[in-house]
Amino acid sequence: MKLPFRQKEKTRQPTEEKRMKVKTVGTRKKSVLILWVLLISSLAFGIYKNFTAVDQHTVHEKEVIETEMIDTNAIESFTHNFVAVYHSWENETAALEARTVELSEYMTDDLQALNADVLGEDTLTSADVIDVSIWSVAEETENTYAVIYSVHQEITEDDDDISTRSTYRIVLHQDETGNLVITQNPTPWNDIQKSDYEPETVENNNSVDSETEEEIIAFLETFFTAYPTATEQELSYYVKDDVLPPINENYSFSELIDPVFQAHDGQIKTWVTVKYLDETTKANLFSQYELILEKDMNWMIVE
Repeated sequence: MKLPFRQKEKTRQPTEEKRMKVKTVGTRKKSVLILWVLLISSLAFGIYKNFTAVDQHTVHEKEVIETEMIDTNAIESFTHNFVAVYHSWENETAALEARTVELSEYMTDDLQALNADVLGEDTLTSADVIDVSIWSVAEETENTYAVIYSVHQEITEDDDDISTRSTYRIVLHQDETGNLVITQNPTPWNDIQKSDYEPETVENNNSVDSETEEEIIAFLETFFTAYPTATEQELSYYVKDDVLPPINENYSFSELIDPVFQAHDGQIKTWVTVKYLDETTKANLFSQYELILEKDMNWMIVE
């Protein structure tokens, strides 16, 4: 006999939730107080720095050298007048005495005494100053200047005339009122010579095509034909911003000589010699120009 099946009931045991242990830190402990003090101090310092911070920029210092311009007009005029007296004389006693008196207006007492025997009563020559060239005026020390000049003289002895040219250096002092006196006698100096410098020859670099060259040449011929007598308004058709001024001269255009063209950034740089005939002197005039041209509607000289 089968016994009835009785399902065994499972008894559920209530599950206990595990609770996390929370460690409570007392707010009054010293370590916590120290942390709060550090936090508040850091915050306060940050706020202070924010208000007191100075913007720092990279400063690029540029040294500016100011050149003081010296007005040398008085020095040059004084020197020119002195040279005209010092380097000219006549072989006559009265003229020599007058020269000595005149030199006293330019030289210190010591220099006058030094130059007393430069020309004696037995001087056989006379001299005339033909030309004076002042080459440089340089400040030696405060209020003291060195002047280099050349003098062209004509020396006469009996019936013979000799032309001579010499270069000298003198030293002058200028006082606070602007008055001048020569403190060092004319001393022979090296003459100014021709420099051996030769500028670099400019050549076509094939950056301008032949058709453009022909256009520019035609433009330049037209312009330089009109240029000698063109008014400012007439020039405005050819020249931008008064790059070339009106000259109002009686010149006749002859030809352009060896024009050179180079293209740069949409512009044409041009070197050209213009041959004119001066109708007044009947001499040929060769004027050299370095121009920059641009084309908008027409060609224009812009620089």
